[in-house]
Amino acid sequence: MRRIITVILFCSIATLSAQEKAYGDGEWFKFRIHYGLLTAGYASLEVTSEKLNEKDVFHVKGEGKTVGISKWFFKVEDDYQSYIDKEKDIPYRFIRNIYEGGYTKDIQIDFNHATKKALVFNKKHNTKEELSFDENTQDMVSAFYYLRNRLDLENITEDQYVDMNMFFDRENYKFRLKFLGRETLNTNFGKVPCLIFRPYVQSGRVFKESESLTVWVSDDKNKIPLLIKANLAVGSLKATLTDYKGLKHSFNSMAN
Repeated sequence: MRRIITVILFCSIATLSAQEKAYGDGEWFKFRIHYGLLTAGYASLEVTSEKLNEKDVFHVKGEGKTVGISKWFFKVEDDYQSYIDKEKDIPYRFIRNIYEGGYTKDIQIDFNHATKKALVFNKKHNTKEELSFDENTQDMVSAFYYLRNRLDLENITEDQYVDMNMFFDRENYKFRLKFLGRETLNTNFGKVPCLIFRPYVQSGRVFKESESLTVWVSDDKNKIPLLIKANLAVGSLKATLTDYKGLKHSFNSMAN
């Protein structure tokens, strides 16, 4: 099972107006990754308050790994991290340390928002290079939390597009997603009113086509990712939220 954390973090959703903070210190999510009835792996996202270079940040850790028979066929151990300014919702540091079926990558990116320069440290090859990034750029992890904070629930409309700048590994990307509408979703926690989004991804080695992802997010102040469906180049996958703790706001579901 490839890119467990990647699939989850591609499903960032929001518009760009300031809102009450959607998350805080101690928030934790756990996801089950499955093909049909087969559990392929688990992923988690955790937020803690820390300091980085004397700045108050949220340190977000995303981990994913295969389990059981999937581990024997294709072992995955992914570690994604981001250090995010608590007030500005911008990333200062991004870490990507992955093992996917023998493919490895170990990269640290430090963002200087004053100069718009990113120092990319490839630990695997022991190389460093400084690259430019665009205004209001996010990394793959910080984007998820930035956009949760910026989601305008009152004014978002069906078929509305959201665009943002993202820097990943060594390159700048234009990230886009589309709001599909609202529905009530049956979840492990009861029936939950949800917002539905479609992030646009690059078709090819991982995803079947650019519209291969759909994500359901709780229609409340938390904006919790509850379900993700992905059509991959080979087969399809689901990521289902199975457990959570430390939410900033109350989370109420309707009775089953």
